[in-house]
Amino acid sequence: MSSFYKRKEGKEQPYWPAGPFKIRLPFVHYRFETAECIQAIVLSVVTISMIPLLQQHLGVPYDVAMAFIIVCGIGNMMGALLGTPFIPGWITPAIPLVVLFLGDFEPGPEAIQAMFALQFLVFLIFFLLGITGLGSKMVDIVPNSLKAGIVIGAGLAALIGEIQPGGRLMETPVSIIIGTLVAFYVMFSDPFKKIRQNNRVARVISNYGMVPGILIAIFIGLAVSEYPMPNIEWGIISPAFGEMWAYLPFSVGMPGFDVFVLAIPTALIAYIIAYGDIIVGDTLIERTDQMRKDETIDNNLNRVHLITGLRNLLHALFAPYPGLAGPIWTAATATVIERYTFGRKAMDSIFSGTGTFHIANFLALFLLPLASFFQPVLPIALSLSLLVTGYVCVQVGMEQIRTPAEQGVAGVTAVVLAIHGAAYGLVAGIVMYLLIEKVFTRKQQRKNTPYKEESHQKAL
Repeated sequence: MSSFYKRKEGKEQPYWPAGPFKIRLPFVHYRFETAECIQAIVLSVVTISMIPLLQQHLGVPYDVAMAFIIVCGIGNMMGALLGTPFIPGWITPAIPLVVLFLGDFEPGPEAIQAMFALQFLVFLIFFLLGITGLGSKMVDIVPNSLKAGIVIGAGLAALIGEIQPGGRLMETPVSIIIGTLVAFYVMFSDPFKKIRQNNRVARVISNYGMVPGILIAIFIGLAVSEYPMPNIEWGIISPAFGEMWAYLPFSVGMPGFDVFVLAIPTALIAYIIAYGDIIVGDTLIERTDQMRKDETIDNNLNRVHLITGLRNLLHALFAPYPGLAGPIWTAATATVIERYTFGRKAMDSIFSGTGTFHIANFLALFLLPLASFFQPVLPIALSLSLLVTGYVCVQVGMEQIRTPAEQGVAGVTAVVLAIHGAAYGLVAGIVMYLLIEKVFTRKQQRKNTPYKEESHQKAL
């Protein structure tokens, strides 16, 4: 299905200017893409897998949690609507740290207030840095060892939360272990990448990222009775928007100043993690821009900051969310970009792919047969998301550290952060950096200076 406006060869996809934003509507500015529609419907299970966390840590009933998910879907559609080529998602690596933060508060009004404080701070960070254009400069101040420690620590927290006694993997090991192994093989295996080069079926499977692992895990979980068979219902979902008001900050009350102070370390770390995701996404877009000369993609990082900030504000006010609102769903964005590289006939514009994805994903949330089928197996999708995120975080974090001093600082930061939470991890990382890297650097400079002077005198 084509769009009203047509892009000229080599130009930017048509849009309506609106201040810092570029508004694009389906069928008006971009066409609807069938492949992204199908993928988004299947991946709606990942979107609604946030429900168990909302129930457990915020004390929100299932029907109200479903209304929160709808608000999330509205926010996710703001990406393509306002002009970013990313598919937005959660700040997934930060979820275990958010859970640790919420652990100090009683589920119910107290936890909802704490979640509001955290998400409002995340909104302020993104919005202020986006408006001033200081985002990249602020993150450049953070040393590599500290950034690596934060990312590795977030990954360890995700893995530990799933595999520890009482975790979802230990409670339902067969389905989650097999599903995770399938997802890891499809997404990260070098032998599978070689098979993919010469096998069309393998290429198709790899384009769907976590989906094969999730579907296999669901099938096995039902087959071995680790999860109950779903009671499929027909019709359209009616989210409990009326009851939702009782679980919002307008009803439970605003948090005290002390809660905002407690939330600051987790908010800062969530931003650092999210900025790393922005850089990964920007790299993907730059690489793609070189391959498709028929479209110029404007990926303004200040705009990404503003959109992400506004989505967090939407959540803070109307659906406090343990997943937070992140700038990019990396796995889904990478999958769409992969098909985009096949040329204009495959996908007219990057915005037609990303825009279609979240519109279809949002509409799928209202399909009662789909939601009722996935309801008993939601923990599977959440577990696989966290386990894949944990693997990626550890891998990416390890790539950032080179020297023994950086390795030590990153390692200690990661362990403290994963076990004791954001505040302790951040303090431990800063202290270790100042104590080891700064002192080590100064000693090396003092050690090397006399040698250079002596060599200079000999040369003379």
